[in-house]
Formats: sequence, structure tokens, C-alpha cells
Amino acid sequence: MSQVSVLWAYVIYLPIAIWLTLYVTGKLFDNAMVYMMDIFHGRKEIAVATNQLFKIGFYLINMGFALYILRINRDMLTAQSTFEVLSMKIGGFSIYLGGMLLMNLFFFFRGKKVAGRAADKGNNAKSGGTIQPAPVSLPPAADLNLNA
Repeated sequence: MSQVSVLWAYVIYLPIAIWLTLYVTGKLFDNAMVYMMDIFHGRKEIAVATNQLFKIGFYLINMGFALYILRINRDMLTAQSTFEVLSMKIGGFSIYLGGMLLMNLFFFFRGKKVAGRAADKGNNAKSGGTIQPAPVSLPPAADLNLNA
């Protein structure tokens, strides 16, 4: 009976872990294109290529971890113990995926910040090392309604 419960636990756990990984990866990297385009200053080809490479790495790391924690070490004689083991596995994997998601968001925000600083340095170098104020145009004095 215990072996059958373990096999059923694997049959339930694996599709859920795979679906969670696919869902989180899809959402993260579909929305990451905005950051990639900003980081690479609108160069779509390199932004798409980099995003795809990160996506493959995310898949490999997370699917590898899901398989790494697959082993069930205790006897599951009842339906209750099977559900408890599954909740620990799936819950732990969900927490791990959430941590990976937040870590990737941190890297996206950091890349955006670094790209912004690099752009500022480039603009500063083009102006001879001094920051040029933006031109301001004022309306003619006749257009100002001072009596209102």
C-alpha cells in the first residue's frame, strides 16, 4: 500500500511542479521584455535573445530543483499522510519559485538602474563633461494674464 501511495504522490507532484514552473516563467519573462528593452536601449534583437537565454536558465534551474526534491522519505499509509507530504513538497517548491521570481526582479531592476547610469554618463560625456540645462522657452509678456 505504501509504494502505491508514493507513486500517486509522484504522479500528482510532478505535473503541479512542472505547471508552476511554466506559469511563473511565462509571466516573468513575458513582462521582463519591458525591462530588457530599457536595459539594452531599445535594441530589440539583443533584448529578445538575452530574455530567451534567461528564460532557459530559469527553466533549467527550477525544473532541476523540482526533480531534486522529488524524493519522499517517509511511509505514507493513509490519504492524510499523502496529502501532508504533497502539501510540504508543493508548498516548499512554491516558496522557492517565489524567491527565484523576486531574485530575477531584483536583477531586472538593477540592470535598469545600471543602464540608466551608463546612459547618463554617455550623455554627460557628449556635453563635454558638464551637464547642460534643458532649454526653457517662456511665453511673451503680452500672453501673461497678470490681472486674473
